[in-house]
Amino acid sequence: MYFFVRTNNPRPTFHLDMTDQERAVMQAHVAYWSEYARRGAAIVFGPVMDPGGVYGMGVYDVADEAAMHALLDADPAKGLLQYQVTPMARAVVGKASPTV
Repeated sequence: MYFFVRTNNPRPTFHLDMTDQERAVMQAHVAYWSEYARRGAAIVFGPVMDPGGVYGMGVYDVADEAAMHALLDADPAKGLLQYQVTPMARAVVGKASPTV
């Protein structure tokens, strides 16, 4: 199953004014999900530079919602970020390409 996950930052200016401790947590967060990208479970993830407010997003391919929540529970950024998990009815996943 595919899931869309939106991560909400602790404050609107988070991407600009992280503390050293928050930056370390976010680096661990990126390393954690990068391992799942290597394994094929994290299809895409990263910050979204929305003019209305920066947030994170990811699309994940996991067995079920319980598996998705288990991964989120182990995320080093749990507690710093808030997660919104939405199942996807289907997903078309293409091959990564640097140009179209």
